[in-house]
Amino acid sequence: MLTRTLKKITKIAGEVGTKLRDRSRSVKLRVLDIARAARSKAKESQGKLKQNYRKLLESTSRVVRQAKQFSKDIADGIKRSKNPLEQLALEGLRQEIDTMVPRVKQVMKQTRARIFRGDTRSEGKIFSLFEPSTEIIRKGKAGKPNEFGKMVKIQEAENQIIVDYDVYDKRPSDSDLLIPAIETHQATLGRTPHLVAADAAFYSHENDKAAKAKGVKRVCVPNRSTKSAARKREQKKRWFRNGQKWRTGCEGRISVVKRRHGLNRCRDKGDDGMTRWVGLGVIADNIISIGTALAKRSAEAKEQAQSKHAAQ
Repeated sequence: MLTRTLKKITKIAGEVGTKLRDRSRSVKLRVLDIARAARSKAKESQGKLKQNYRKLLESTSRVVRQAKQFSKDIADGIKRSKNPLEQLALEGLRQEIDTMVPRVKQVMKQTRARIFRGDTRSEGKIFSLFEPSTEIIRKGKAGKPNEFGKMVKIQEAENQIIVDYDVYDKRPSDSDLLIPAIETHQATLGRTPHLVAADAAFYSHENDKAAKAKGVKRVCVPNRSTKSAARKREQKKRWFRNGQKWRTGCEGRISVVKRRHGLNRCRDKGDDGMTRWVGLGVIADNIISIGTALAKRSAEAKEQAQSKHAAQ
């Protein structure tokens, strides 16, 4: 990525100042060697793996030093253009280098820690050069043990209408979200929900007590590890099972929001861009859900009027 940027600068400013040396081919060969060594189960492959990573890091260090020199040349006016638009383009490319070089150096740091010291928990670890705030999310799924992105909360009320959403900087504990969700419902709709449904990750004894203290009549959050016979009987009651069915239906509707409104992949940039993208998806989904609910209500009112007229 840095080499592509340096090529763009050379195309605009020419060969003045620091000369471009393209190391793409050697880097590609090192990556192929790493892939072959990683697949091999032989003992000597581990030594080859570290050796190839060392060579890759050396090449990357040279590219980083070259990129920093290109940035300095633009700042000092060595690499420049007489065309004002091209000069603006050069300034933009310099800013791109200044943004990306620290991220590349961080990736190099965490690669050294992982390969040569076995440390997989480097401080400030990033998973994407282009979206450094991306987190790794482990949900225990067999097909997708690791997912990358940001944790998003979707809070739904009756008629599949989303009353609140949030994009979290750091993944919170699910049990910390239940009571704030109830408070948000109260603030938005001016009333306490009759029933609150969530999966077992949201359960805690304190949450159950706090929800009921706020006026929630039925708290439908299962406790999988309970040994209480009374609690087990409570979770087998019809209202509890129906609440969990409604909660299971929310999972399907989250999939619809992902598929229909693009929430499976954010195409905006930055943290603000992701929040904006999710918000637009929520607005689009709510327009459909509210329209469906109004049409259903209108049809029911029409049917009732026809029945009343027929009875008269």
